[in-house]
Amino acid sequence: MKGSATTPPSLLIGPAGWHYEDWKGIVYPRRPARARHELAFLADFLDLVEVNSSFYRIPDPGSAHNWLKQSAHNPRFRFIIKLWQGFTHEPEPAIGGEMTAFKRLLEPLLEKERLLTVLVQFPWSFKKSEQHLAQLERIVCALRPYPCHVEFRHNSWQDPALVLLLRREKIGWVNIDQPVIGDSMGPASLATTHIAYYRFHGRNYQNWFREGAGRNQRYDYLYNSDELGEWLPRIKETLPETEKTAVVFNNHFKGQAVVNSLQLLALLTEAKPQIPPELAEHYPELGGFVTLPPMQGTLPLF
Repeated sequence: MKGSATTPPSLLIGPAGWHYEDWKGIVYPRRPARARHELAFLADFLDLVEVNSSFYRIPDPGSAHNWLKQSAHNPRFRFIIKLWQGFTHEPEPAIGGEMTAFKRLLEPLLEKERLLTVLVQFPWSFKKSEQHLAQLERIVCALRPYPCHVEFRHNSWQDPALVLLLRREKIGWVNIDQPVIGDSMGPASLATTHIAYYRFHGRNYQNWFREGAGRNQRYDYLYNSDELGEWLPRIKETLPETEKTAVVFNNHFKGQAVVNSLQLLALLTEAKPQIPPELAEHYPELGGFVTLPPMQGTLPLF
C-alpha cells in the first residue's frame, strides 16, 4: 500500500466489497489504459477488504485464488469473509455440505496468511435467547478451526456474561456504528480475541428501517470528521492491546466507504495517504486528509 510505512502494522482499514457499478468513474478510473482488476487497484491504496459477495452465494475456491493474485503486490493486504446468509438469516441454518463448501473457500486465504477472520452477521431480528445462543454455538463449532467475529444488531446481546463467553470460546465481537433506533445495538469498544473489529454502516436514520428502501438507500451516508473523531479514542484504545485492529466501512454507495477509510487512516496515523484521482474530484473534502499519487498517465483498470 502506498504510504504504508506510516501505518501501524496492526491497523487495517478498508471497505465492505469492491465491485459496485456506482464506483466506476468515482473510485475507479473513467478511462482505463490497460487491463487491471478492481481489487488490484483498491489494494494500491488500502490494506483490507470485507468480501460481501459470499453472503449471497458461496464462491468456489478459485475465486479466493484470484483475489490473492490480484492483491499480491500489497503484502499487508488481508481479507474478511462474510458468512453465507443461509447460516445466519434462516430459522434452521443448513450446516452440512454448504459449510464444507464455505470452508473450502477459506483454505487458500488461510494458507497464504491473508485471512483475517470470518464475519458472522446476524440481523436485528436475531435477539438474545436460548434458541439463538444454541444456533450461534452450532455455527461457530461448524466453522472451526477458522477464526470468526460475530455482529449482533439488537441490544439484547449487550450482556457482560456473553462477553465472558465469547472470550472463553475465542469468538470475536464486532463493534458497530449504525442508526440507533429503538432496541438497536449502540456503540461499543470491545475486543474479545486478539483482533479488534469495527464496522461502520452509516447513520441514515431516514432509510435504515424504511420499508421499500433499497441497499443503496440504506447505506447512502458519508461520515464527517467530527463523527469519525468520536471513534478515535475507542480505536486507539484497542490498537496496543490486540494483534490486529480492523475497521470496515459499509457505507459503500458512490464510493463513500473508500472516502471514510482514507479519512480515518489519516486521522489515526497523522499521515496523508494517497488517493485515487477521481475520488479527489468527487469529494473535495478529502483535500485536507490525503495526497494525490504521482501521475504516470491514466491509472489502469480491468
